[in-house]
Amino acid sequence: MSLKITDECINCDVCEPVCPNKAIFQGELIYEINPDLCTECVGHFAEPQCVAICPVDCIPNDSNHVETVDELMDKYRRLVKDK
Repeated sequence: MSLKITDECINCDVCEPVCPNKAIFQGELIYEINPDLCTECVGHFAEPQCVAICPVDCIPNDSNHVETVDELMDKYRRLVKDK
């Protein structure tokens, strides 16, 4: 499952640089996560780095983009292969 950034985001700029897949970007009002690039850090880290560093706890799972750990690992492999 991809993650999403909610309206509680304070635009503190700490999540974007820690994303290994460059899935986080500055949206019109707050940071956003591209679900096609988000692997919840599967393949890179034991936990999502953006969630670990977020000071306002505004990065939950995105129920609109449900994926299993195996699907996230497949996505990770595709993304790494494409680099």
